[in-house]
Amino acid sequence: MNSKKKQKLIRFFEDRLLKDTLPFWEEKASDPEFGGFTDYLDRQGNRLSEEKGGWVQGRATWLFSWVYNNIDRNERWLNAARLGADFILNHGFDAEGRMFFRYKRNGDPVVQRRYLFTEVFGVIGLAEYSMASGNQEALKRALQTAELIEKSIDSSILAPKILPEAYRLKGHSMTMILINMFQVLRNATGDNSWTEMIDRQIDELFKYFVRPDYKAVLETVQQDGSILDTPEGRTINPGHAIETAWFLLEESSIRNDKVLQQKALAILEWNIEKGWDNRYGGLFSFLDLKGLHPAPIEWDMKYWWPQCEMIIATLQAALLTGEQKYEKQFRRVLNYAYKKFPDRKYGEWFGYLRRDGSVTLTVKGNHFKGPFHIPRMEGKALLLLKSHL
Repeated sequence: MNSKKKQKLIRFFEDRLLKDTLPFWEEKASDPEFGGFTDYLDRQGNRLSEEKGGWVQGRATWLFSWVYNNIDRNERWLNAARLGADFILNHGFDAEGRMFFRYKRNGDPVVQRRYLFTEVFGVIGLAEYSMASGNQEALKRALQTAELIEKSIDSSILAPKILPEAYRLKGHSMTMILINMFQVLRNATGDNSWTEMIDRQIDELFKYFVRPDYKAVLETVQQDGSILDTPEGRTINPGHAIETAWFLLEESSIRNDKVLQQKALAILEWNIEKGWDNRYGGLFSFLDLKGLHPAPIEWDMKYWWPQCEMIIATLQAALLTGEQKYEKQFRRVLNYAYKKFPDRKYGEWFGYLRRDGSVTLTVKGNHFKGPFHIPRMEGKALLLLKSHL
């Protein structure tokens, strides 16, 4: 990829991020009255619910802080991040330090799940915000929550989803997201001892979930890493696997670790080969390890976020290796995503398409789709391109 192409892409991603995606969320989701962000938004950005999702509070706080720290030191983004951080610090936790999956608009808790994803997103949000603002209370709370997460994963604090006498299972998604959480904490604290925590998760990833014999990353395995021959046990999530690949590519670049880079590239290639829809374009949402019909009814839908992960990962791969095949894959997914998902009338992206690319749901936000995947992709792509000029 020559310099002229990179400059053109830089202008494209900068325009999309700073003139479309970020302003949409800052204007429509920010809640100056009660703090934090509302997230159930219709096509125009009107509020459909008074509730606030816990994932979105942490993710949006991270996103606005990260953009302020790395791309555009505009007080507008820092003020948005402050709304999220203050909401989390004031309303986010119970007496034991657990967070909630849903809140009322005023911060009263509604739902607490057995999973720890809300806590992970709280950690990255508060840690990144501490770098943007110098707020040490935010960093302290992030570190306390990270400690709680570590203790909870390897204990019986959290009730299992499935009866232990039936199956004892491990999930890839937590291993994946912890790699990223520890990366953020390492950056926020300047403490390289977090690298050891990252290494533990990478070891777990390759010990239990990465299966070169099947050219697959499994979402769920039994405790010893063996395959559970059920629809759940055979599930492959190309988006998650490709997200894992770019976390690893980022880590390999920091370390100049060519072995880790090759492992990450293999994961990327497997999941593009299996997951790309050669008929209509885009990544499938779910696949079956044995090629059987996937169990999730939305298996062939095109979600917004896997396309974002593939854009980041293929651009990383193209820039790190210089190999034409990755640039070709990057162009393919970039063209598909920006042809099918953006809302030309009201801005931002639709999140949910049918297999053929037609829009199935026009809402712009919910407890899962918020200011995270799209602006993260646009921002990451912008920084990657600038760093390889």
